[in-house]
Amino acid sequence: MYKLISATPSPYARKVRIQLAEKGIPFELITEVPWNSDTQTPLHNPLEKLPVLICDDGSSVFESRYINEWIEYKHPTPPLFPKDIDGILAVKRYEVIADGACDALVQMFFEVARDPDKQSKPWFDRQERKVDGALRSFSDSVGSKKFCHGDTLTLADIAVGTLLRYLTVRWPAKPWREQYPGLAVYSDRLETRPSFVATVPVPQVIRDRVA
Repeated sequence: MYKLISATPSPYARKVRIQLAEKGIPFELITEVPWNSDTQTPLHNPLEKLPVLICDDGSSVFESRYINEWIEYKHPTPPLFPKDIDGILAVKRYEVIADGACDALVQMFFEVARDPDKQSKPWFDRQERKVDGALRSFSDSVGSKKFCHGDTLTLADIAVGTLLRYLTVRWPAKPWREQYPGLAVYSDRLETRPSFVATVPVPQVIRDRVA
């Protein structure tokens, strides 16, 4: 059985958890705070980042987008990639934008954790623009559609859906639901799926100082 090292608020780990649930793949969930000094993450990922998927032979797969792709090739049923190349590339485009926005949110979270005299507003604003750009892009491309691409759930929906819910965790004051009501409807619909219900992100306490 696979083991998945995860953090409860992480949108990256949530993507993998949702994918495993959608495919009905059993796994053992190990919850950690990767920023704390007692984390076991460096033992399995030289980049010291979560999530990490540990295989039966002890080998590890890391970086969420790579894990998603690895699982898709190893366990192709039910498929979360389209069958055609153009469709696969379209899904990957959604993933790139969603992951980039999540990266920006992480940067923003740690920027405001710095001492006030060490914070950079231009840096924070730059990250915020990335998130706003992602939301505009998704609003334009998803619109009133049920799914990002085609008529079934794909990794694009998992990536976009986890980003939207992550905003509630790390940026609750952001009025994205009012700005993009179509995305709010899309998000609410995804969050009714059992795989999403079972993986709702919640904050964790970071014990050790990071920034």
